[in-house]
Amino acid sequence: MSHHVPRFSSALSRRAFLASAAAGACAGPLRAEDALAATTRLNGWLETRFEAWVASSPLQQGYLGRNANLDKWDDLSEGHQREDLERARRDLADLRENFGPSTFTPEGQLSYRLYEYLSERRTNAYPWRTHDYTVNQNGGWQQQIAAFLMNIHRVGTVEQAEAYVARLHGIGGLMAQVRERMRAGEEAGVLAPRFVYGHVIRDCGNILSGAPFETGKASPLWADITAKIDILAADAATKQKLRTEAEKALLTAVRPAYGALMELCAEQQAHATTDDGVWKHPKGEEYYGYCLAFHTTTDMSADAIHEFGLAEVARIHDEMRLIMKQVEFGGSLQEFFTFLRTDARFRYPQTAEGKAAYLARAEEIIDAMRGRLDEVFGRQPRAKLVVRAVEAFREQSATAAFYQPPGAYDGRPGTYYVNTFDMNVPSKYEMEAVAYHEAIPGHHMQIALAREMSDLPSFRRFEGYSAYTEGWGLYCEQLPKELGFYLDPYSDFGRLSAELWRACRLVVDTGIHAPDKKWTRGRAIGYLKENTPNAEGDIVNSIERYIVSPGQATAYKIGLAKIMALRTDAKERLADKFDLRAFHEVVLSHGSVPLPILGENVEAWVRQVAET
Repeated sequence: MSHHVPRFSSALSRRAFLASAAAGACAGPLRAEDALAATTRLNGWLETRFEAWVASSPLQQGYLGRNANLDKWDDLSEGHQREDLERARRDLADLRENFGPSTFTPEGQLSYRLYEYLSERRTNAYPWRTHDYTVNQNGGWQQQIAAFLMNIHRVGTVEQAEAYVARLHGIGGLMAQVRERMRAGEEAGVLAPRFVYGHVIRDCGNILSGAPFETGKASPLWADITAKIDILAADAATKQKLRTEAEKALLTAVRPAYGALMELCAEQQAHATTDDGVWKHPKGEEYYGYCLAFHTTTDMSADAIHEFGLAEVARIHDEMRLIMKQVEFGGSLQEFFTFLRTDARFRYPQTAEGKAAYLARAEEIIDAMRGRLDEVFGRQPRAKLVVRAVEAFREQSATAAFYQPPGAYDGRPGTYYVNTFDMNVPSKYEMEAVAYHEAIPGHHMQIALAREMSDLPSFRRFEGYSAYTEGWGLYCEQLPKELGFYLDPYSDFGRLSAELWRACRLVVDTGIHAPDKKWTRGRAIGYLKENTPNAEGDIVNSIERYIVSPGQATAYKIGLAKIMALRTDAKERLADKFDLRAFHEVVLSHGSVPLPILGENVEAWVRQVAET
């Protein structure tokens, strides 16, 4: 692959590195046993800090698979956000006061720097707490609540079922805090674009659709809790009591909570504008700069990212034209895009059988890749992986595909979700690329492995950085071609199409949110229609996602470019000593890290190999 590679830098990374180096120079030689003892002490402190943060979030405990605080929700209040800020500040002060980075083993030094980075990141987020859209169609609270109960809250005992019911009752208080945050945002001059509220209202309606709220089939939460109660090892009277309590909670807590949210959404929708970029908000330009730095872990400007995107779009278009010649298509690239969108051979039918066939084929692709992993990776995750369709209550708003990590303590598998709501969106020719990205060797490989690295401090096993995580996922779309996959030319075009999609994201994200561009939703949709083969429904959903998640969409290509630059440099310098399995190991073995630190990790490995 030939890529234009942007320059990467990080003032934070350089500052921390130089301070560490200076301290080491002053301290002189360090005995190995002293470094190990200091690192052990640091790791103990880091575990106490990790546990303190986890203890403050029942949802995080649930995602980790812990059997604790099962009846509670997170505290979303302003007071709790302030407590989080003070905790982050104390962590940073304690770290710097009680530990010196030069006294540790190399891995300990990395842990010090990463926790320093994480604490500063948490502190820097606080001033922007009202700029986030509390509810939106891309994982807003109206979706998170139901998704958590249905997919994360396990019911294997009567006590766990009672905790589920308690959480249903607690939705009233949680939603009250959601509404408080929405009002705080409005008072700060931050409202979501007008279209967002319609999606949220629809999501709420889906939650309240069906029994026991109205006649008809069971609503999503009622179907979930009754199914979980049905298979409990409990007597009939106990089960009936649980059903009665759950129904009461749905009617007296869930319905009014979602109803009140719908009312507030309708109220704010009336005041919202059709301007889509965050440039419209107070300090919008500064906020967007923060978002880009947060997601890319670099100091690349919006203009630099935009220009990089345009260059990559042009490069990938040229590679696509080569495949057009291979399949003997005589028209223009845009005509080929139309052909791919409209020809029935590239889609599964909009039927139950068609949806099942897509899921089955996705599993076949994953199984075939699993058999080849040992050729380029030294280890594989123990956690299992399942493929599932997105649940009906959120499929209209959800993205085309995504990954949910495994539980760390309860054996819950990692999940590759496919959105089968509109079968015109997922194409056959992109199936390989999507599966490699979301499942293996992409997100499941990287995230599950990190969670299983028991020798690392817990915060490093579970913390994530978008540019690293998504850059790795996109890298793993390209890697299988080297193993002989993408044999069908249309699937190989799908690989390019997936990369093109991420290149276009650089253009449209900065186009929408940068104050000197101010692209409308319509213009961004038009750009993707002209420059990609994706279905219109996918394009619209994606642009709306980028609007409510500023900067996140830029992480993929920025991360890929960094990984490819590091690999190319290592291969050139090491020549015959370069080993791809070893390169992958050094990229994966430290957990998710900011891109500048990834570069330092690879540089240290290259020097070590070169000297042997």
